[in-house]
Amino acid sequence: MDKMLENSPKQENTPKTGNKRYYYRKKYYQKNRNREDRPSQNIIKVNCKKVSILIPLLNEEESLKPLYAEIVKVIKTINCDYEIIFVDDGSTDKSLEIIKDIAKTDNKVKYISFKKNYGKSAALHFGFKYVTGDSVITMDADLQDDPEEIPNLLLKLDEGFDMVSGWKKLRFDPFIKKYSSRFFNYVTGVMSGIKIHDFNCGLKAYRKPVIENINVYGELHRYIPVLADWKGFLVTEIVVKHHPRRYGKTKFGISRFFKGFVDLITVLFTTRYIRRPMHLFGFLGFFTSLLGFVISGYLTYEKVFFDKPLSNRPLLFLGMLLIIVGVQFFAVGLLGEIMVHNFRNDEEFVIKDKK
Repeated sequence: MDKMLENSPKQENTPKTGNKRYYYRKKYYQKNRNREDRPSQNIIKVNCKKVSILIPLLNEEESLKPLYAEIVKVIKTINCDYEIIFVDDGSTDKSLEIIKDIAKTDNKVKYISFKKNYGKSAALHFGFKYVTGDSVITMDADLQDDPEEIPNLLLKLDEGFDMVSGWKKLRFDPFIKKYSSRFFNYVTGVMSGIKIHDFNCGLKAYRKPVIENINVYGELHRYIPVLADWKGFLVTEIVVKHHPRRYGKTKFGISRFFKGFVDLITVLFTTRYIRRPMHLFGFLGFFTSLLGFVISGYLTYEKVFFDKPLSNRPLLFLGMLLIIVGVQFFAVGLLGEIMVHNFRNDEEFVIKDKK
């Protein structure tokens, strides 16, 4: 009998407490041991004290609650305060009602609502005035932008950049939108001289001084990196995840593609030549006048040395027209310089530091 007790595994592993035997509850013990060994969730450390997440939207009722839940989940992994600001750009569905319901349960959520649709640039313009964070994240409300990229954007700002633009390297968009955007981004990069791949990505991060010193209106939200670069801010980009649209339809139309190039001309003029208009109009005037003089010189040469008549030569009228247009360009440039000289505004210059 004693030998049997000695060989018994229960006798070996069960301590005595008085006259009672105590048996370990193996499941409970194992569960708690795993909980103790499990590493705590890592908190991402960023330099900003408060981040404002700005979301312009139009008719996105189905995506708002999932988007809010994903943002809150991600933002809790960052060591800073936050606010979420929805800008309803005249939605005709239940988007505003859903935002109000979310705001009732979370005091971190704020909203602005327009009576009618004014466009994304107007939504960003008013949203930028409303934010209180020292860093700002903008993103679209259609769930194609991934909230998990928020920490990556903030960490990139901490490297010393003033603005970080997302690059949707792998895109899940319709064929026309995808390839027209590539062409648009290529042309914008060549004409502006800014080496980023995706100017119109909705997912961007800014330091507060950037949004305080750029003026977004019309359709210029596509060119915010150009506007920021012109003001002297340091602009970069990172690759971000892009998802297929879950709900609704894209707001992209072919008309926006053509409007984009008209806006590009506007941006290039206002950023490069608004303070020195003679550099643009003077160059155009010189080029057209020179071409007109070359054509007129050629016709004069033929008349003098070969006695060719000029009365039936359309080229003569082209040469005269180019000279006249060139002089007009010069005149416009001079008038622009006079206006700039007389109405110079010191508020247009961004001061980096002073004592």
